[in-house]
Amino acid sequence: MKKFEIEHNSALPLHIQVENLLRQMIEDPAYQAGKLLPREVDLAKRFGISRNTVRQATNKLVNENLLIRKKGVGTRVSKKTVSTKLDHWFSFSQEMHEKGMEFTNYDIKSGWVNANSEVAEKLQIPKGKKIFRLERLRGLDKGPIVHFISYFHPRIGLTGNEDFTRHLYEILEQDYATIPSTSKEEINAIIADKTLAKKLNMKPGEPILFRKRIVCDPGDRPIEYNVGYYRADRFTYLIDIKR
Repeated sequence: MKKFEIEHNSALPLHIQVENLLRQMIEDPAYQAGKLLPREVDLAKRFGISRNTVRQATNKLVNENLLIRKKGVGTRVSKKTVSTKLDHWFSFSQEMHEKGMEFTNYDIKSGWVNANSEVAEKLQIPKGKKIFRLERLRGLDKGPIVHFISYFHPRIGLTGNEDFTRHLYEILEQDYATIPSTSKEEINAIIADKTLAKKLNMKPGEPILFRKRIVCDPGDRPIEYNVGYYRADRFTYLIDIKR
């Protein structure tokens, strides 16, 4: 194991130091490959601190879904997941850019469709109105994480000739003077059918995080209706609630 040390004379609290060291261990290829982390009692002895201090730091990373702890087995690094906060949202590509993560477009399809009753209601347009539809399969280097389907209000003026490898909301703002301002979201759990399972490299019946999003401009007018199907084992929503 790489040499990790605690600075007992540091003003930084011990549990924070342990947390930082554990984060370094998480990035170690050996631990990412599935090797168990040292036991808490062994880490406590190695660092010359109490086991409770190690447990406090470990709990923090377990709660962040960075570590998985199983009784009688040990603690290991969880599969790399993507997380997003509901109080601060971007397009998927912007979120990944903010996190310094390189995403991949596995598939992009677009075209014109007639709005069905659900889409017409969400975009506040007549049923049957011709609208632009964008479908994207996106993820990280190890495989797809999310399948998006977006429908756009005709007032935006999309032509279908846009370069959708760019940030979506950058296109709307810079090319069409359309400012995404608010996001109204609905999230629930579903199971993957055969079609979704194939797209996301999953098994049918495995859990999917299903999100519906209505994006509105500063005047609260809908500009995009988006549905997203996320691999539940690779994506986490974080919610900060203040009293």
